[in-house]
Amino acid sequence: MIIRRTNMILYCDRWAETVAFYRDILDFPIQHQNDWFVEFQLTPQSFLSIAQAERATINSADGDGITLTMQVEDIQHLHAQLEEQSMTVTPIQKKWGATVFYIHDPEGHRIEFWQP
Repeated sequence: MIIRRTNMILYCDRWAETVAFYRDILDFPIQHQNDWFVEFQLTPQSFLSIAQAERATINSADGDGITLTMQVEDIQHLHAQLEEQSMTVTPIQKKWGATVFYIHDPEGHRIEFWQP
């Protein structure tokens, strides 16, 4: 198997708030959008999409059982930047040989930022 592109799709009841979070707080660039679906580009071949659950055939999981993990270049800077934007962030901690912290998006999905 050769995977050329990945996309995670989150089905959200709080769609507009969740889109604004990824667009305005995390500053992810929009690759594609329509009136119920927005695709953000994370890396050249990695994408995260936010779909409005009421317009889709899959319900929101309300964040249950989902953790998005993202390796970042400067965890200290990102942590401070998110705190400055009044985000609720966990303290930076050491886990699994990495430095990590967590936030949640408006739909309740846990996001782990980590650095080796």
